[in-house]
Amino acid sequence: MKQKARERLIFALDVDSFEEAEKWVKLLHEKVGVFKVGKQLFTRCGPDVVRMVRAEGGDVFLDLKYHDIPNTVAKAGLEACRLGVKMFNVHALGGLEMMERTVAEVDAFAPRGSAERPLLLAVTILTSSNDETLRGIGIDRPVVEMVPRLAELTKKAGFDGVVASPREVGLIRQACGDDFAIVTPGVRPTFASQDDQKRVTTPADAIAAGASYLVIGRPISAAPDPVEAAELILDEIATALPT
Repeated sequence: MKQKARERLIFALDVDSFEEAEKWVKLLHEKVGVFKVGKQLFTRCGPDVVRMVRAEGGDVFLDLKYHDIPNTVAKAGLEACRLGVKMFNVHALGGLEMMERTVAEVDAFAPRGSAERPLLLAVTILTSSNDETLRGIGIDRPVVEMVPRLAELTKKAGFDGVVASPREVGLIRQACGDDFAIVTPGVRPTFASQDDQKRVTTPADAIAAGASYLVIGRPISAAPDPVEAAELILDEIATALPT
């Protein structure tokens, strides 16, 4: 059960140097199955940091949230495939054509069912956003309506899943079914603070609600003993996994 829990845990490498990223990967690779490489680290270190994680035996969630014209995003997705990442994401707000073009490009490189094919994910609404945030950019529909709507659009495009707040997992499952991947940031164990996330829940609650993967950063990296913190999170995930 611990190994299954490890496969569900994604550690956020929200650091600003190759050396620090490497330190965390070496420290946590026995507890963490996937390491998230986001905009700051990738902008600083480029593809080399992805290759380092893979060389250390970890998988990579390339969290660059592509959002551009369809051809540009599709070609970026192809390069993510060539890097050998386990999953990458786009913004669902980029629209159906953008996502469909990305699926077509990935299909040509790595057909469905092949070992080298990554999970294609789309961000619904960022976990730092709430209804007021959406109104400020001209979206009058609430988060609880926008998230399943964007999830359905993502599935229609042929993507494998979405990135969404754990509080919307149930809505997405209802809209998209059980075979749709849901990656959830905004997860905070009971021993950690909420930081700047507005829509959060615990690891056990997120898994029980139907989350496929949990992205956790500061509750591990800021803990006095990060390895122990990761172990505690694995214990909590394991209690919620189906036997």
